[in-house]
Amino acid sequence: RSSPYMDNNAPGSGGKGGLGSLFGGSEYSNTELAGVPLTGMSPLSPYLNVDPRYLVQDTDEFILPTGAGKTRGRFELAFFTIGGSCITGAAFGTVNGLRMGLKETREMGWTKPRNVQILNMVTRQGASWANTLGSVALLYSIFGVAIEKARGAEDDINTLAAGTLTGMLFKSTGGLKGVARGGLVGLAMSGAYALYSNWDHIRGGSSSSNLY
Repeated sequence: RSSPYMDNNAPGSGGKGGLGSLFGGSEYSNTELAGVPLTGMSPLSPYLNVDPRYLVQDTDEFILPTGAGKTRGRFELAFFTIGGSCITGAAFGTVNGLRMGLKETREMGWTKPRNVQILNMVTRQGASWANTLGSVALLYSIFGVAIEKARGAEDDINTLAAGTLTGMLFKSTGGLKGVARGGLVGLAMSGAYALYSNWDHIRGGSSSSNLY
């Protein structure tokens, strides 16, 4: 005699008779769905139960103040420029002082007076070059920030103007000729930097123009 309660999981019942049958649907076991291909569905990550396509970001996302740009301005870069110039000058001065000390004391043996003289030369040259490059970087940063605020724009014109004014002021003690030479050197160095910064854009423009 059959039981008044039906076993919905019994073989041959097809999973019918449960809640699915009340809404006109049917239930299937995992065994029945094992061989069904999942067409039109992207594979999921074996470690995360999410679609990996949603993890790819096409654009950079930054938390920025209102109206701020994604690149650092001259004022933010001024600290890096001054510090990097001081470190570069100290390193170059140390190497140059060591070379000069070894050259000037080559007649002396490896004694304590020679070591002290070489150390003094290294310290003097390192401090001198660090002070020189740091001062140039400070002047360049001040002129760059002032020109940017005055013009209200940030482009290569600010770089060229800041480099020229820095060279002129740094060599202002040498008279008009010194000012002119300093301005030309500053213009040349800032122009080389601007050309280097825009080299990819220049190459991209020239290559695209050759297509036509």
